[in-house]
Amino acid sequence: MKDVFRKIEREYELQRDKNKRDLEDRKREIYAEIPQIKKIDECISSLGFQSLRSQVKSPSLDELRKINEDIYALRGEKERLLLENDYSRDYLDDSYSCYDCKDTGFLEDGSRCHCMQAKIARELYYISNMSYTLDKENFNTFDLGIFSREPYKNEGISPRENMEMVLKLSRRFINTFKDKNDMNLLFYGPTGQGKTFMLNCIAKELIDENVAVVYQTAFNMLDLIEDRKFRRNEINSVKYNLLFDCELLIIDDLGIEFTNSFTASEIFNIVNTRILRGSKTLISTNLSPDELTAKYTDRVFSRVFQKFEPIKFFGEDLRLKINS
Repeated sequence: MKDVFRKIEREYELQRDKNKRDLEDRKREIYAEIPQIKKIDECISSLGFQSLRSQVKSPSLDELRKINEDIYALRGEKERLLLENDYSRDYLDDSYSCYDCKDTGFLEDGSRCHCMQAKIARELYYISNMSYTLDKENFNTFDLGIFSREPYKNEGISPRENMEMVLKLSRRFINTFKDKNDMNLLFYGPTGQGKTFMLNCIAKELIDENVAVVYQTAFNMLDLIEDRKFRRNEINSVKYNLLFDCELLIIDDLGIEFTNSFTASEIFNIVNTRILRGSKTLISTNLSPDELTAKYTDRVFSRVFQKFEPIKFFGEDLRLKINS
C-alpha cells in the first residue's frame, strides 16, 4: 500500500509542476502581448515586499492600508487589461486540476480530498484486476440483442423491454450522479440476468469521470470487515474506510454471505452511514424482496427498500444462452 501512496503523491507532484509551467507559459504570452501587465506584476511584487518589510519593523496601520489599496487597484487594472484583450480576468491566476485541494490531495482540515479518494479507489481496482473486468464489461460491449423480445411469464413485458428501461435508469443514475438526489439502486432477480454486468457498466463510466468507486461482493466486504477487526493493517484500514468515504459503493451479490447479528449490523451501519451522508450506493442481489426480508432484520431491510429504488431483472439465464 505504501507503493500506492507513493505513486499517488508523485502524480500530485507532477500535476503541481505542470500547473507552474502552464502559468509561466501564460505569463510569457501575456507579457509579450500586453507589456503593461508585466510592469503591473512587478509593481505588485515590489509593494508586497514593501508590506513585509513594514511588518517586520514597526508597522503603521495607515501605511499598510495604503499598500493594500495600491495592490488592489493594480489588480483591478490588470483584470481590465486582460478583459479588453479578450482574456478571462483570471487568466494569470494559479490553475488546478482540483480546486478543492489545490492538487495536494488534502483539504484544509487534513482529510483526504475526493480526488485522492478516486485515485486510491482506481489503484485498488487495478490491484484487484477489476480493470480487466471493466475492459470487457461496459456499455460499449453491452448487447441488447441477447435479451428475448417475447413477453416473459407473468411480467407483462419482455426481458428486452425491461432491459431497455434498466439502461435508461442506469444512464440517468450516471448523468445525475453529482446531483443531490438520493438516488440509490437495488438490482434484484435470479442469477444470470445481467445485474453484475450492468453494475460494471455504471462503474466504468463513473471511474472514467474520476469518481471514487469501490466495488465489493457482500462476501468479500464482510471478509474485509472481519480482517480489519482481527488483523489490522494499513491496506485493510484504507479499504474499510473507503466503504464509507467513497463517492459510490457497489455491493454485489448481497445475500450470499453468512448472515448473523454481526453481519446484519455491519451492513446496516455501512449503508445507513452512506445514506445519512448523501453518498450513493448500488446493490445487487439474487434474492427476492420476500427472501431479503427473511434473511435480514427488519431494520436493514426497511432501510434498503426505503432509500433504494428496486429494479427487477428477469428472463432466461443469459450465461446458458451465451455459452450455448
